[in-house]
Amino acid sequence: MKRYFLILSLILLTSCNFGDEEPSEIMDDAKKPSEEITTYYFIRHAEKDTTDTSNKDPELTEAGIKRAQNWTKTFKDIDFDLIYSSDYKRTVNTAKPIAKDQNKEIKFYDTEKLNDKDFQEKTKNKTVLVVGHSNLNPEWVNYILGKKKYQDLDESVYGSLFIVTIHPNGDRTSQVLYFD
Repeated sequence: MKRYFLILSLILLTSCNFGDEEPSEIMDDAKKPSEEITTYYFIRHAEKDTTDTSNKDPELTEAGIKRAQNWTKTFKDIDFDLIYSSDYKRTVNTAKPIAKDQNKEIKFYDTEKLNDKDFQEKTKNKTVLVVGHSNLNPEWVNYILGKKKYQDLDESVYGSLFIVTIHPNGDRTSQVLYFD
């Protein structure tokens, strides 16, 4: 009986029509991630200099510079299509090591127009890093999700990573990780 089943299986396999594609090409396509997925990685800028409370655009501290460098290790296996930052020294200097490591240009977003139609079109079906702020990142993630899931981050939290995925069927998922 086993021999009969084996012979029947071989006949069926050899008679299958794979079209113009070789079976190996079909398997390669099955391994490819969907090109219709949009994934956003939101990180907060690294530690900023808070010694001058009147300075609205401070530089990173030594700890912040180190954290910015460490993000390159965190993202070493993620190939970003686009890297966005707000136009502040602390966010740009957090994005720079990642952009340099991936040979990408830093694009700027308007902090007053989060997730506008232009941003949605430019990032559709892409893997995108957004370097933002303790209040903007959760707000932006909530906007993409269409619900209030996350609260503003405490000012002392610098190692947050929000990952938001928009699936081909329109479902939206998210998670948040913290790195110290």
